Amino acid sequence: MTVQELPGDAAVYRPTPPPAWQHRTDPAPLLPDPEPFRVLGTEAAAAADPELLLRLYAELVRGRRYNAQATALTKQGRLAVYPSSTGQEACEVAAALALEERDWLFPSYRDTLAAVARGLDPVKALTLLRGDWHTGYDPYEHRIAPLCTPLATQLPHAVGLAHAARLKGDDVVALAMVGDGGTSEGDFHEALNFAAVWQAPVVFLVQNNGFAISVPLAKQTAAPSLAHKAVGYGMPGRLVDGNDAVAVHQVLGEAVARARRGGGPTLIEAVTYRMDAHTNADDATRYRGDSEVETWRGHDPILLLERELTERGLLDDDRRKTAADAAESMAADLRERMNADPVLDPMDLFTHVYAEQTGQLREQAAQLRAELDAEGEAR
Repeated sequence: MTVQELPGDAAVYRPTPPPAWQHRTDPAPLLPDPEPFRVLGTEAAAAADPELLLRLYAELVRGRRYNAQATALTKQGRLAVYPSSTGQEACEVAAALALEERDWLFPSYRDTLAAVARGLDPVKALTLLRGDWHTGYDPYEHRIAPLCTPLATQLPHAVGLAHAARLKGDDVVALAMVGDGGTSEGDFHEALNFAAVWQAPVVFLVQNNGFAISVPLAKQTAAPSLAHKAVGYGMPGRLVDGNDAVAVHQVLGEAVARARRGGGPTLIEAVTYRMDAHTNADDATRYRGDSEVETWRGHDPILLLERELTERGLLDDDRRKTAADAAESMAADLRERMNADPVLDPMDLFTHVYAEQTGQLREQAAQLRAELDAEGEAR
């Protein structure tokens, strides 16, 4: 505090702002655009790389077929549950393609398509949802973290890995995917705060599909957009049309590049829509009308990209057939292998619990082994 002399005998205390007050971050550069960023249907689309457009298209077609096949497998009893990403394929595919091989993807339970688009075997991607194992693949081999069912808990994991990579000097970026419902979790706050304070090379992709199961976005937040939440943590927020595959790929690519060169984290909100129910166990008609779904069908990510490719003369019947045939081949292979009964070993219950089993686990394993042997002898 400082004392300022005034005329006469009076003196008053004038507070001197603490140093932290004198170094406040200017929020203007961190604010998202007022409207979702778009490429398709704008003048910017003419500059888009034709090779990228065609690759995105092929992946979107394959992704749509993958979603349909996985949904069918639930009806046949081959999957216990499947949270479809139909309608959100642009986000899923762009997330996979925006990363380099050395980077890490942190998916939620709805993001198996992103893992498949990154190169993971579809059967391995669905193993958790089949109920065989917690994870059907080696995360280190594929640079894909285990699918995360608890909301938003993968976000602090992504920040921790990204921060550790930065400390080691590794040129690695983590991309963490989450739904709009996950932004209401404490893990979301903790992850963004940690990432911004430590300038971790991580990108947060929020797929705002309108509902946290049945809870609409308006009942989750009063913020102008989810992307605006970035400002409170001191990182840039980006708002993008989540059904515009080219726009999502561009925004993610810029955020990944920024993180890689030491610019810190970015929060991206992709505005999209979940065409199917939350999972095969959900009845979406109880909380949304058919007219709403039909409106979004007119903004389908495949339709938007097809329109651009057709107008530029890049998509003909042969290319459409090639993409459809590749998607059908993937679906047939997935269907055939998922229809084979898995070989399960009850002793796997004790595998990968600890690097070195505890005494209690060894005791339980021995008890189960004895029971299995006794059952075998009784037969």
